[in-house]
Amino acid sequence: MIDGFIFLTELVLVALLVALAFRMATLIRTEPFLQGGAAVLGNESLAPPPSPWPASTARAEGKRITPRAPLDRTELLTQLHILMGLQERDCREQGLDWHSAPGDVSSYAVAWLYGAACTLCDKSLRHTAALQGLVAQIASRKTPLRQSEAIQTLATLTSNTTWLACFRHGLEGAAHWREHRFVPARDGVYEAITTNAFI
Repeated sequence: MIDGFIFLTELVLVALLVALAFRMATLIRTEPFLQGGAAVLGNESLAPPPSPWPASTARAEGKRITPRAPLDRTELLTQLHILMGLQERDCREQGLDWHSAPGDVSSYAVAWLYGAACTLCDKSLRHTAALQGLVAQIASRKTPLRQSEAIQTLATLTSNTTWLACFRHGLEGAAHWREHRFVPARDGVYEAITTNAFI
């Protein structure tokens, strides 16, 4: 009798584990990318960006929710890391080191990266908080800017003509890179910065 009870308990636990795995898999496929929890940067904390999916307002109005295409975070993250690494190396070879340059140079690089991200991601996810959070995360690793500073740059992108020019170069450079696997010098970060800003 005890053996039967133990066997039944094991079956129930296995069934629960299968249900848990299935639920996690469906959540991963359907939930938008958000930075997990609050990221701590120095002494300040940064709350995760709001979801680009307005589920609560649509439910309140009784409308049917049509989810956007999921952000393939891994693929986009890989492409942006490669692009940013190539651009950092190109700048360094031409004598522009982001870490020793004035702080504005990092802001220009963030604007360029955001333009590249908008080209490489799905159109429905352009200019969303999730995409800005991903760009800020990469920028905080590749430039001296903190993640909160990168998000501030992206939030006020249209207030600076140099940032907008770098953004446009990022759009065009990533479009060319997607087809040919290289960024032409005219659309690279170095050219965008030196053409549009005094450094």
